[in-house]
Amino acid sequence: MVELADIFRRYGPNYIDRFGTRMLPSHHRALQDIVSCRTEQMGGHLYCCENPDCEHVVYAYHSCGNRSCPKCGQDRTQRWIEKQHNLLLKTYYFLVTFTLPCELRPIARSNQKVIYNLLFKSSAAALQKLAKDPRFIGGDIGMMGGLHTWQRDMGYHPHVHFIVPGGGLSPDRSQWLPSKADFFVPVEALSPIFRAKFRDALKQTDLFDSVPAGVWKKDWVVHCKSVGNGNSALKYLAPYIYRVAITNNRIEKLENGQVSFRFKNSDTYQWQTATLPASEFIHRFLQHVLPKNFVKIRYYGFLSPNKRNLLAVAKYLLGDSRNLEITPAIVIQYICPDCGGKLHRVKSLPNLTRAPP
Repeated sequence: MVELADIFRRYGPNYIDRFGTRMLPSHHRALQDIVSCRTEQMGGHLYCCENPDCEHVVYAYHSCGNRSCPKCGQDRTQRWIEKQHNLLLKTYYFLVTFTLPCELRPIARSNQKVIYNLLFKSSAAALQKLAKDPRFIGGDIGMMGGLHTWQRDMGYHPHVHFIVPGGGLSPDRSQWLPSKADFFVPVEALSPIFRAKFRDALKQTDLFDSVPAGVWKKDWVVHCKSVGNGNSALKYLAPYIYRVAITNNRIEKLENGQVSFRFKNSDTYQWQTATLPASEFIHRFLQHVLPKNFVKIRYYGFLSPNKRNLLAVAKYLLGDSRNLEITPAIVIQYICPDCGGKLHRVKSLPNLTRAPP
């Protein structure tokens, strides 16, 4: 089975030789971490089976922890879902998606931190503004969202997904104002508000004059759909939160400097195979590596960390008496793959020297 690390290990050095001076530090770090993940480079622990008739030895190497690593993403997804359960309300939910127009994508790719922050800020403000309209919710809503930058073929396509409870708090906090179960707000009205807020925010930067004027006259894509209860909403959003541009199980082969991988066509929903030169494959992947310390999961309204007292009010109004307790930590036990006995730690394995990013 071919893995992303195999491609990076084989063709990454040539890619760095060609483009290294133009690569961001985060791209260098992603290449290095993915190659090293769960290898002796990362260090780890040596375990031995306690069964005297077995004494099987297991080397358990550390994960790299890089958020662009396909090996690390699945574990983070499950932990994120468990942590978010304390934020859920006993109501239906919606998934609202805001997409950046294609005319803005070249600027976004070159100015990721600025544009991604504006995308979050303007989309959240637009939805909050429309939701306050008495014709729809008439109150303050809560939102949790994540940035997603790729299409299924790893093309560049930045957008933000929010999951939103179906209702909001009245201005005096005395009532829960429910939306309809199958309708939150009209996207036809939301789209121009989103466009205007993004335009106004972009004017405050030195990037505004680089944008084609026609983009402010076209319709911007906003989508809203019902996704069931809170548990369903989390499962729907979670893959967008920690999924990386491609997972190892979609890589089919690596031959003659060409990488073949599967993706599902967004129009036909049929699986297709794309084949790219290794350097182009690496380029497509790296354009989705986020800037260092960029926060890709954000909370707004009564779900924002500084307003969790309002979340408690919403829970009370919806008849939910659960406390906002912390999810207990998961205890990991190591089991012998040969006999099923318990493994005990023999010693720690050192983290080998890692080059600076």
